[in-house]
Amino acid sequence: MQKRTVFRLAAGTVAAGAATFAYASLVERNLFTLRRFDVPVLATDAEPLRILHLSDLHMTPDQRRKQRWVASLAATDPDLVVVTGDNLAHPGGVPGVLRALQPLLDVPGAFVFGSNDYKGPVWKNPLSYVLPEREYVQGVDLPTEDLREVLVGAGWADLNNARTTLKAGGRTVELVGVDDPHVERDDYGSVAGPTSEQADLSIALTHSPEPPLLDEMAADGFQLLLAGHTHGGQVCVPFYGALTTNCDLPLSMAKGLHRWPNSDAWLHVSAGVGTHPTAPIRFACRPEASLLTLIPR
Repeated sequence: MQKRTVFRLAAGTVAAGAATFAYASLVERNLFTLRRFDVPVLATDAEPLRILHLSDLHMTPDQRRKQRWVASLAATDPDLVVVTGDNLAHPGGVPGVLRALQPLLDVPGAFVFGSNDYKGPVWKNPLSYVLPEREYVQGVDLPTEDLREVLVGAGWADLNNARTTLKAGGRTVELVGVDDPHVERDDYGSVAGPTSEQADLSIALTHSPEPPLLDEMAADGFQLLLAGHTHGGQVCVPFYGALTTNCDLPLSMAKGLHRWPNSDAWLHVSAGVGTHPTAPIRFACRPEASLLTLIPR
């Protein structure tokens, strides 16, 4: 009798695990969700300004559902589009990224790259993401310059270790960005410095939200810090949250809008639209984009 009970418990556990994996891989990773946040960073008499924040598309050529959903976000009528990296996941991914972003390319935009815009993914043990130290391995070269050419050709600002100003929603927006700190491509020192008093708004971009970098950006006066990379944890524990951010960012900030400590800046971390191709699952962490409505302080 006892053996039968143990067998039933084991069978039930296996069945529950299989059902969870099926849901995470077949259902939730395709439940694309638009998050909306109000961010109080504008002057007291300013009109709202809408920013569409996209990250971590991890696009492969056949992901037409994802491409259609991202393209549909043009209906949110953003004043500015910001993309914080990891657009690619396949050497043939650029046409898919273009299909996704094409309806948004007429809107003012800015971007930085992540490591998976340079090198393709390789299989990794998912448990390695929660280990304190692990070897970082990357795959084949990806068509980074083809992607850059498409985005810059559309008039979007390349903020990989760069700084610029542009007009969006009738406002002067100062922007700074770095290439991916996760693979040590960042050089904030080359573009650092106090924000301009002539700008109506100052925004900083990075793929990986590394706290020392965010501290520097906030200290320079950037009011809004935008990042991706974390996938929100990708596989989360219900009512607890992320188990890893894949960087030094606290787990409590794995996704969403947060006040950055000891500063006047706000941090928004996108949980991203895609997944690593060798781990195409999400659990308790839907794929997402965010519409940030900037409002008066």
